[in-house]
Amino acid sequence: MGTRITSLANNFDTTGKLKAAGINNASLSGITALPSGANAGKKTLLSTQTASASASLSFTSGLDSTYDAYCFKYVNVHPSVSTDEQWQFQVSTDGGSSYGVAVVSTAFRGYHFENDAGAALENRSPDNQEGRSNETTYQTLGYQGGAVADENCSGEIWLYNPSSTTYVKHFISKNCIVGYDSGNGGFLQNYYVAGYFNTTSAINAVDFKFASGNIDAGTIKLYGVSTS
Repeated sequence: MGTRITSLANNFDTTGKLKAAGINNASLSGITALPSGANAGKKTLLSTQTASASASLSFTSGLDSTYDAYCFKYVNVHPSVSTDEQWQFQVSTDGGSSYGVAVVSTAFRGYHFENDAGAALENRSPDNQEGRSNETTYQTLGYQGGAVADENCSGEIWLYNPSSTTYVKHFISKNCIVGYDSGNGGFLQNYYVAGYFNTTSAINAVDFKFASGNIDAGTIKLYGVSTS
């Protein structure tokens, strides 16, 4: 018995902390189970779409009750039209046969010109494209993305509990857009848009496009996220 106590005591340092040597397997491979809730917030990649002179990019599968929230991440989205281009999206309750669910939203942006000609933080909600009041046209996420070679849009949208048949469907987006102004040249815009689709029907498809022209290039990834 005394030998066992001595052996146990040797596994602790002078401050009472357990030494690494006293653990049989301290590697991650030694973990055989995770506690409940440990996977909360983990993103699972469901699908990827890459544009090539595409009229739009649609996600018509993967949006169901499997996950509590869904995240779309778009990277280096580039328009084919040169000026004042609007990056937009809409949703569907019929698997993508039609896109036109009423949306209520608000928006604001910060911008800064490359030549330091101007910078501001402004409310965009009065704009009839960015701040919506139960309109069924496409929701604008940002505008003035240009077709100059290095100009593009990157960002993400979170869509919450789209399969619910009880509640309206909230979304939040943030976007970083490099655009061009004929008077001052290139500038950065940081757009934030949030709102809800005013329907209690399940949303099962999402479509992305520019207001005019094609999506010249860019990638959109769909992730499922569990919150429990």
